[in-house]
Order: sequence, then C-alpha cells, then structure tokens
Amino acid sequence: MIFRFFKNRRRARVRRQPFPEEWRAHIERNVPYVAMLEPAEQEELEGHILVFLDEKTFEGMEGISVDDEMRVTIAAQACILLLGRRTDFYPNLETIIVYPAAYVARTLRRGPGGATIESVETRLGESWSSGQMVLSWDDSLKGAADVRDGHNVVMHEFAHQLDGEWTGGEGAPRLSERSMYATWASVLGKEFEALTDDMERHRKTVLDKYGATNPAEFFAVATEAFFERPTALKRKHPELYDQLRGFYMQDPAKRYR
Repeated sequence: MIFRFFKNRRRARVRRQPFPEEWRAHIERNVPYVAMLEPAEQEELEGHILVFLDEKTFEGMEGISVDDEMRVTIAAQACILLLGRRTDFYPNLETIIVYPAAYVARTLRRGPGGATIESVETRLGESWSSGQMVLSWDDSLKGAADVRDGHNVVMHEFAHQLDGEWTGGEGAPRLSERSMYATWASVLGKEFEALTDDMERHRKTVLDKYGATNPAEFFAVATEAFFERPTALKRKHPELYDQLRGFYMQDPAKRYR
C-alpha cells in the first residue's frame, strides 16, 4: 500500500509536467488516430504518455538510435489502449527494443521423436513475459498511418501485455468483475472457433486470420480490429465488440462516424 501511494504520487507529479510541443507534432504527424479522440481523451492520453515514457526504457538494434519521435509515436499508440480505464501502465514491461524494420528471429520447437528443430522467422514485433517487447520501427509507423486497415503492430503487442498481466497470456485479460469471465470466455471462444473455420474455408473476414493461431493471438488481433475497424466489427461481430468495449471502456465505432 505504501509503495502504491508513492508510485501514484510520483505519477501525478509527472502528469502535471507540460507536454512538449515537439512531441505533440510527432503525434499529429505519425498517429492520426489521436485526432479522432475527444479533447478530454487527448488530454488524458498526453498524461499517459508522460508517465509511460518516464517509466519505460527504449533500446535500438542494428545501429538504430531511438529518438523522441520513435518513443512518442510508440507510446501514443500503446496508451490509446489505456484510455478511460484504471491502469498500472503495463507493469510487466520494462524495455522496448526497436529494430529499424522487420527482423529475423530464430525459434526452437520440438519435432517428431523429441528432436529440436530450429527455424527462422521474419517478425514485426513480439511481446515477452520477461519485461521486454520488440518492435519494428518501420512497421510501427505503417500501422499507425492507416487508421482503417485493422493492422497495428504496436496495439497488437501491447494487447499481449494487457493479456499477460492476469493469465500469463491466454486471451483472458484482467476484467473489472470476476462475474464477467464466463461471458468473456463464451463469446471469445465462439468467435475464435468461427475465425478458425473461416480460415479453413478461405472465407473473407473482418479479423486478421492470424488470430486463429491461438486465443492469445485472437485477443490481440481483435484489439487491432476493435480500434481500427470498429464499425465493421460491431456490425458483423456485435457480441465480440461489446466484450471489447466493456474491457477497454471505449466505443471506437463512434469515432468513425
């Protein structure tokens, strides 16, 4: 309790700092979604960004030097997910590692007979449980530039962070009431199965078919669609939209009218 008191007091002090005009210019140029927010939401967002950047560190890879534009652009997208909610600012995250573009990652998996198989994958981002996240800067910019395509790697990876706060990343983030979990599991389970079926039958979907990988990826993909394709998601998946609206305490469909 004492630690929380001092943490909240420090955060309140950080939020009272003036928001740099240069940062605001970066957001206006790189994150057009913010222009769709109400003035009060924009003010709240700027306070969130100040706290976020005070608490998180950034590291550049492959020769990239992480500057304020990169930090603020990523923070703005991450903090949109926190608007209107009680938040602890992604408590499991300490460091965001930034590559200049898509990067190559080596993975190990168990093969037949217990053999270890190494493979190479090209990735845009990934969220770890060890306090780190990895993002491609090029793709962080591209994801923010088009607010209607349903693809935003920053929102996707930070949705994983929210998911991991409670269950370890199984598609069931911390809800405001325990009684909400039964409906959440029912709706998202049904929608996950429907997306899997759509993928197998090669049907066009509102949700990115990568969401059929597992429940955690489904939640992250659904988050992208909720913020960037809300009218289509609400029309075709009303129950899913309602669950996400209750979790995020936002109604993005109203911003797209």
